Amino acid sequence: MIPRLREVFNARYTPEKYRRLLQSVDERCGTHIEFRISETPCFIPRALAEEMASTGADLIRQLAESPGYRTASEVSIPPEYDVPGESERPLFASVDFGLVRGSDGGLHPKLVEIQGFPSLYAFQPEFSEAYRQAYALDPTLPFLLSGLDCDAYHALLRRAILGNENPENVVLLELKPLEQKTRADFLLTEKLCGIRTVCITEVEKDGRQLYYREGGRRIPIRRIYNRAIVDELKRTGAKLAFSFRDTLDVEWAGHPNWFFRMSKFSIPHLRHRAVPRTRFLDRVEQWPEDLENYVLKPLYSFAGLGVKVGPERADLDSIPPEKRGEYILQERMRFESAVLTPHGPTQAEIRVMYIWLEKLTPCTCIVRMGRGKMMGVDHNRDLEWVGASAAFFRAA
Repeated sequence: MIPRLREVFNARYTPEKYRRLLQSVDERCGTHIEFRISETPCFIPRALAEEMASTGADLIRQLAESPGYRTASEVSIPPEYDVPGESERPLFASVDFGLVRGSDGGLHPKLVEIQGFPSLYAFQPEFSEAYRQAYALDPTLPFLLSGLDCDAYHALLRRAILGNENPENVVLLELKPLEQKTRADFLLTEKLCGIRTVCITEVEKDGRQLYYREGGRRIPIRRIYNRAIVDELKRTGAKLAFSFRDTLDVEWAGHPNWFFRMSKFSIPHLRHRAVPRTRFLDRVEQWPEDLENYVLKPLYSFAGLGVKVGPERADLDSIPPEKRGEYILQERMRFESAVLTPHGPTQAEIRVMYIWLEKLTPCTCIVRMGRGKMMGVDHNRDLEWVGASAAFFRAA
């Protein structure tokens, strides 16, 4: 998006540099990355990055600081996953943006999704450094926001995950973590924080206390960095030794209820120029004639499951009336293909990631590049110059 940097990168690109990138990422993470990695990073004008960071913070605060929304979003939390001791605000949050061309001719962010759940906080900085190393990028190009350097960012992330607990008593909780495509992030989190990654089905319960086993020892769990997705727990029928409804002697980093409160459910409640018109399907009295200009999304799916771009009337009619409150119908944004590659103009979806301790801090960005209807890496696997990427910032 910064023409000069884009032209130089494209001219100097070689397949050998890309192979070095892939090798470097695997080596840094200690495991093979299974999702597709884009051949190129994105070069984002600093003003646009700051606009996205500011807009995302406005949206997060609009939800977290509204007593009215707190009341309205109670219905979003399934009773069996309503965890006691909910925090006043999400510890981790992220906001996904696509880019549209404004009336001023510039690029501006439009909301895609918002979530109060941890993302690839340990992986993304290592990923960005791998791009810098493989392509010998300018060492002064930052990939962190809020004036953070790597040391300050890592210190902030450690505080968010560990709180005041001993690392031995903090776990990253996930379902079958070694089978997850995001396991690289788990390994890097372990290395950064000194914690263990534990499968949620292997946690033991005794009264109000949870435990995990390591080297024949039964170790108390005092704090949980939760990465287990409820949708996956339900879909797989995972059997747990504890219930999310239990009153337990544990802290959550961050609290699981925000996964529901700050999700697709929240989008119809947001009021901001960056938010496309969105309605709960059960509140749409008559299907629009131009459904090709809409996107149908189930509220709690993960990684794009069940999303239909340009749905047909039959898709909407097939949803039973009593289930329509579990879907949203969203105005379809025509995102700008702003990244010029040897394979043609390509879209970039940019996720701004935040940590909310003393203040709400935008930290860094995840980028997903694509040329199809869907931006996730799973939907662009047979293309080139698409997939997971990193953002570097500079004044245009």
